[in-house]
Amino acid sequence: MTDGQVMRLIIVGRQGSGKGTQSARLVDHFGVVHVSTGDMLRTAVKAGTDVGEQAEAIMDAGELVPDDLMIDIVSARLHEDDIVQNGVLLDGFPRTTSQAEALLEILGNGGIGVAINLEVAVDEVTRRMMARGREDDTFEAITRRLELYEAQTEPLLEWFGARGVLHTVDGLGDEDEVFARILEALTPPSR
Repeated sequence: MTDGQVMRLIIVGRQGSGKGTQSARLVDHFGVVHVSTGDMLRTAVKAGTDVGEQAEAIMDAGELVPDDLMIDIVSARLHEDDIVQNGVLLDGFPRTTSQAEALLEILGNGGIGVAINLEVAVDEVTRRMMARGREDDTFEAITRRLELYEAQTEPLLEWFGARGVLHTVDGLGDEDEVFARILEALTPPSR
């Protein structure tokens, strides 16, 4: 993220951990492009695209969209001019270690800058998701997504950690407190 290289951030955490809220603040603060795979998929579903139709049935069942489909969607987006020039904040991708390996190939030189893990307990994220009232946020779908998160995404945290790019941030508290913790995690220690 130095020597003129654009910022490449990843934000991970259980659904309902506040990734969307904090992503918007990071985008305002750093001027990077926010790429939310959830938003991309919901837009594709509304538009009735081929990808949207494939994804809709999968998401309605509370399942995660397959790696190959997500990799194709994200790869195309990461090569667009706005991201090449301004950098990116990825939200919802990668979700698995195979997606992370593909991301390294897509990004090439410089790879991943920092991965922020917003840590919020399961009971709290379940409460938050039930309260937001999205159509796809049934209790059963939420439970299934959180189970999939634990099984597929938790190993990703180890993958980021092994590469020295993972910073876990407490996601409880008001938006300002959480944002301050994220900025602190992104600030390199002084020498």
